[in-house]
This record gives sequence, structure tokens and C-alpha cells, in this order.
Amino acid sequence: MIVRFHIDPMEQDLYEYSVSYEGEPLYADVGLASIEDCIVAATEGLDQEAVAAEIAYKGIISGTYPLASLALMTAQIADHAVQTTLAIEEVSE
Repeated sequence: MIVRFHIDPMEQDLYEYSVSYEGEPLYADVGLASIEDCIVAATEGLDQEAVAAEIAYKGIISGTYPLASLALMTAQIADHAVQTTLAIEEVSE
């Protein structure tokens, strides 16, 4: 199963995330300190059926990653999500 991590900024440098599968919410949390923290927390909550996750930051999907990559390259994946979203927001204005 491939799940989706929805990550969004909140106020004062805090973030929230939710995890869904085929549009159905599975779990969520709020008040995390970084996008990286959201990815780590979302990954830790997955059951063994999950094999990969799509990362969506501010509603824009930046990629689909195997769970092993999420654990090993969290900082790079978080940075990629931000850069992808910024690039798309720039051309959308």
C-alpha cells in the first residue's frame, strides 16, 4: 500500500501532518517543529502493509518514496518538498 503524507505549515514555525490511504484519513498530528519531524512521525505510525509514501507539502506532491528512503533521507526529502512547492507556487502566481 502507498500512503500519502499531507504536510502543512501552521503558525509560528509549526507544522501539521495527516496520513491517508486512497483518500481515507488514517491518523494525524499537529504542532511539530519541522517538515522533517512530520515525515518521521508519519513514518513511525505506519503499519507493515505500507511500502511507500507520497509526500505532499501545502497540497503539492513532490514525490513517492519507499519507506527505507524516508528513514535514510528525511532531510533531503523535506527539502525537496519545500523546493518543489516553492517552484510551483512561483509559476502559479
